Amino acid sequence: MRISVAADSKDGVAERVVSELRRRGHEVVTHGALSEEERDDWAWASELAARDVREGRADQAVVCCWTGTGASIAANKVPGIRAALCVDAYTADGARKWNDANVLALSLRLTSEVVLDEILDAWLAGRPSADSADVANISHLDEI
Repeated sequence: MRISVAADSKDGVAERVVSELRRRGHEVVTHGALSEEERDDWAWASELAARDVREGRADQAVVCCWTGTGASIAANKVPGIRAALCVDAYTADGARKWNDANVLALSLRLTSEVVLDEILDAWLAGRPSADSADVANISHLDEI
């Protein structure tokens, strides 16, 4: 899978997200502080990663900032993006299952390496629900 990763700094688990995804066999595209050529502010970096998903250059994205909130807000401004701020594996699993989230947002301050691994396990294994109510909710998001 091709995954776009954005961070506004190299603090916390920012670089580990990239190395862990590559270790798991994914192709990674980097933005913000993870790319020498780009602006490292959270709004710009997260937008670029979300646009990679929207425009088909990536299958999914991971966006990171100090709290994860700004990164998720920026990503969610891009049409078709469903970014979820996840602080644990249960939230990551639910975001993929019930929300068909295509962008994972992480807090660089709160996410430890152990929790990161658990979140990535759940996120990458997660699949969207086929339940008609869940499908209807996701369809309605496109109408909003």
